[in-house]
Parts: sequence; C-alpha cells; structure tokens
Amino acid sequence: MPSLIDLRRRIRAVKSTQQITKAMKMIAASRLRKSQERIVNARPFANQALRVLRDLSARTDASAHPLLAVREEKTALVFVLTADKGLCGSFNTNIIKAAVQEILSGGSRRVTLGLIGRKGRDFFRRRGYPITYERVNFFQHVKFEDAEAIADVAIEEYASGNVDAVYLIYNEFKSVIQQRVVSEKLLPIPRADLNEADAAARVDYIYEPNPAELFETMLPGHVRVQVWRALLESAAAENAARMTAMDAATKNATDMIDGLTLYMNKVRQAGITREIIEVVSGAQAQ
Repeated sequence: MPSLIDLRRRIRAVKSTQQITKAMKMIAASRLRKSQERIVNARPFANQALRVLRDLSARTDASAHPLLAVREEKTALVFVLTADKGLCGSFNTNIIKAAVQEILSGGSRRVTLGLIGRKGRDFFRRRGYPITYERVNFFQHVKFEDAEAIADVAIEEYASGNVDAVYLIYNEFKSVIQQRVVSEKLLPIPRADLNEADAAARVDYIYEPNPAELFETMLPGHVRVQVWRALLESAAAENAARMTAMDAATKNATDMIDGLTLYMNKVRQAGITREIIEVVSGAQAQ
C-alpha cells in the first residue's frame, strides 16, 4: 500500500499536468477561431476555381498546357500534410496511415514524397522512403508564400515529366470534433464529365485574349490556390484535434485526481483507525 506522501506527490503531479492540458486547450481554441475563419473565407474561391478549371479542361485539348497533359501513371508525387507537434489525438496517425495506403495501392507505380510537417517527415525519413521535398515549422503562421513554394515544386516536377501525377493527403476540417482524411489528385487538372445533366457543365467559354495566355496564368494559380486551401484545412483541423484531445486529457486528469484523493482518504482513515486500535489495545493491556 502506497504511503500518504507518495499519494500526495502523485496528486500534485497530476494537477500540474492538468494545468498544462488546460493551457494547451485554451491556446488551441484561440488559434482555432483564427484558422477556422481563414478556411471558411478561402473555401468558396478555391471550390469555384476548381469547378471552373475542371469544366474548362474538359473542353480543351490536353496539349494546350503541360498541366493538362494526362500520362500513364508510372511515378507519383504525394504531398503528406501532418502537424509539427503531437498531442492532437489521432490527427497525425490517420494521415500517415492514409499515406502508406496510397503508396502501397499503386502496385508497380513508383512514389516519391513531399513531406509537410515534422511528424510525417520524421516517420517516412526513418523508414527510408524517397523524399523529393520537405518543409516543417510553419503551420502556426501559414502564409500564401508557403503554398506557392509547395505548388511550384509540384508544377515543376509534373511539367518536366519527372512525375505523372501529384496527390495531396491532408485532414479536412469538418467541425471542432470531426476531421476527415482527404486524398485528392492535384495534377493533372481533373476533368469534368460533360455527360452530366447539370446545365452549367455545358456552358461554353469565350477566351480573351487567347487560351494559351490564360492557361499560362490560371493553371499555376489554380494549383497554388488548392495547395493554400489544403494548408488552411490542415491547420484548422490540427487546432481542432488538439483542442479536443486536451479537453479529454483535462477531464481524465480530473477523474484521476478524484480517484487518488478518495484512495488517499481511505489510506489516511485506515491509518487513523489502526492508531486508535493500538492506543485502545495498549490501555486495555494495562
């Protein structure tokens, strides 16, 4: 049976941990409000741009621009977006599992990785996976320049023919308690199905000044916007996952403190009872 001193020491340790988890929850909640506002503002433009480019690419010859070219997928570049820190539940684990599944699902396809975030980088680097690009320690202050740097790598690798497809794997922010792992193809630009019944899908576009000049600006810009959206989604999902995890940890610490306090009181009461019995027994012996 542990002594009262040991139990008090454990209770103090758990209370100290609880203070840390409370502080981390508050910090994550503060960051979540900002990151949630950013992704809510960025989604409409990114989604509309994707819809227009899918529809436009379906009506355009694939030879009009290198980013529209569709090739046999022999080599793929997979960007994996994880967090730089832990203590966010299954956030990193789910992303890494999805990335490993994507790598193994390609059969003879060769896969090289673009690792965004320290947790994913450390995992795949230790296991010797081929890495084309890595970037860490910027999710707390995500800027559009970060998305541009990542997108430019994807564009260069695809346009030069080094890879035949580019994928993004990240956590999509759904709500504070729900994040969804998404694996989407970034390049080549997805094409819309012109057989759809949607009337908007059959709209013809008028090019001004000409398709070549428009594609030269629009397609790289579209890739950068989609990477930017994915970074914001991942940042918001990370903050939500950390807030939820720290809230659960705080509640567990409270339950542990209550249990240890109850047990300590029982031990103290047993000690008092034992001392009383010894005093009474000594008095009766006299």
